[in-house]
Amino acid sequence: MFIGHYAPAFIAAASRKAPSLPVLVVAVQVLDFAFFSLALTGIEHYRLTPNFTASNWLDLYDMPISHSLLGAAVLAALFGVLVLAMTRSRPAALIAFACVLSHWLADYIVHAPDLTLAGSPPKLGLGLWNHPLTEHALEVLLAFGSLAFYASRTRAAGPRSGLVLGLFAAVLALFQVIDWFSPRTTEMSPAQPLLALFAFTVLAALALLVEATRSKVSGAQRFA
Repeated sequence: MFIGHYAPAFIAAASRKAPSLPVLVVAVQVLDFAFFSLALTGIEHYRLTPNFTASNWLDLYDMPISHSLLGAAVLAALFGVLVLAMTRSRPAALIAFACVLSHWLADYIVHAPDLTLAGSPPKLGLGLWNHPLTEHALEVLLAFGSLAFYASRTRAAGPRSGLVLGLFAAVLALFQVIDWFSPRTTEMSPAQPLLALFAFTVLAALALLVEATRSKVSGAQRFA
């Protein structure tokens, strides 16, 4: 799963108690920020195995820190503490914690068994990646349905708000199309994790622009 991970961020960002949209967009990808950074340094590992799943060739055989449930909970707690220090808001910190942890739960649905509870077997994963039509439809529904929810619960705060939101949606779609349909290879390169980290960073930067051009509304304002 890629853009589907952002659904909890978009839904949570509509709440006045939540931290900002860019913080939440980073939160839902903390585990992958950690994984690709650790892969670059040789601490965690992956390989590209032909037809490992029907959706992609990612064989994520060694990620005991970033993608164990224990590791995910620790990263979520650390991120939550950071948000608490930034906002002095316990609800914001708890929402950030939940968004970080949502990544592991979404991965559990789509991954082949490669997740762990505490870094050692059993390996867990329901394997929805082996059913690409279903997984693709779910990804699109989650990402763009939740983005539409966010748009409906916020209002434009400037003349370019719609353009910025549309650009964000277009870049989400572009990155997902590249992920699904780019040529497959078994060649390993440091460029692969760097490109993933670049994509996550671009989306966080665009979320910052979206946040700057939209404002949250109260329930009374929505129904006024």
